[in-house]
Amino acid sequence: MVSFSGGKTDKRAQILEQMKSQDAVVFTGDGEPQSPQSTIARLNSLLAEGRLQPDSYSLGGAVQALEERMASELGKEAAIWMPTGTLANHLALRRHAGTTSRVILQEQSHAYQDEGDALARLSGLNGIPLAKGRPFFTADELRAALDEAVTGRVLNPAGAVSIESPVRRQAGQIVPFDEMQAVTELCREEGIPSHLDGARLYMMSAATGVGIKTYADLFDSVYVSTWKYFGSPLGAILVGNSDFIEGMYHDRRMFGGGLPSGYLPAALSLAGVDGFEERFAQAFARAEEVFAEINKLVGVSVRKFEHGSNIFELVIDEAINTDQFVDKLLEAGIVLNAQSGDWPVPLLHVNTTILRRPINEIVEAFSSAVNSD
Repeated sequence: MVSFSGGKTDKRAQILEQMKSQDAVVFTGDGEPQSPQSTIARLNSLLAEGRLQPDSYSLGGAVQALEERMASELGKEAAIWMPTGTLANHLALRRHAGTTSRVILQEQSHAYQDEGDALARLSGLNGIPLAKGRPFFTADELRAALDEAVTGRVLNPAGAVSIESPVRRQAGQIVPFDEMQAVTELCREEGIPSHLDGARLYMMSAATGVGIKTYADLFDSVYVSTWKYFGSPLGAILVGNSDFIEGMYHDRRMFGGGLPSGYLPAALSLAGVDGFEERFAQAFARAEEVFAEINKLVGVSVRKFEHGSNIFELVIDEAINTDQFVDKLLEAGIVLNAQSGDWPVPLLHVNTTILRRPINEIVEAFSSAVNSD
């Protein structure tokens, strides 16, 4: 296993400083790094353009403008802004399921693993996990779970089905489109609402070539992050039909999410949406060219997942000093994703920072790092 020992305070400070550079290529995160200075500068520009329109408790103003824009982007009738994706997922499943307490989801999903059993503790919903340790479950697995729910000694049908794609805990691996179609068709046949945790939907779309609206059309509701890559410090959007979204601001406020003022992050997100789909598609295409060249080098290679999104595995030969490798790249303005125990090899996250430098410069930096003593 390759490991980076660069967890020291001075190394972290060096990495954070390099990430502020406007020509740094940062292979971590889904969006471009934002500093306090860059955020304030963008807000000042939006203020000068008259785009900072205040809201009242997350109603109206820039919040409403973002909701309307994202509903259009995703091809749905209505949308509601949420301060977090956790809240967006929870309120969607709560509304879909109602008093039918079973919610079927992936065992590796954020809603099951990373939200503190909120479905059960806050809304009396019982998460039924499928596909343990895997990115997705199949329509056949879902059919078996649905049958089990209605053939036991006590009738306990499913009230909603949730799919996360890409799956963060599985290095951004996705649910294949044909499997997603099969699952949602089964949901419609059974009259069960379906929800997409599409926090990184734009990453998945760039990787597969399947359009944003095409994905969203499969589901009754979709959540998309509005901070991970749109340049805002917080926020999420939940879309669905008008009846589904109607009055949900009451639920949002009941759960403490009706912020007195949400127009600053909403305005930043709204500005970040402009042209993003095209820019990210360019970034993904650039990454494929860069990685093809890196794979010609000896001692290092970039490996894609069979069902991957914007995350790739970086395989480094054991003979290479990984600390020196990382340091050399950092000197060249290339920031790697520090490895954690979540995945056995380092991961490269593609974002639009890869457009900042010519292909040959990025490849040369990797070549020099591989050959450094």
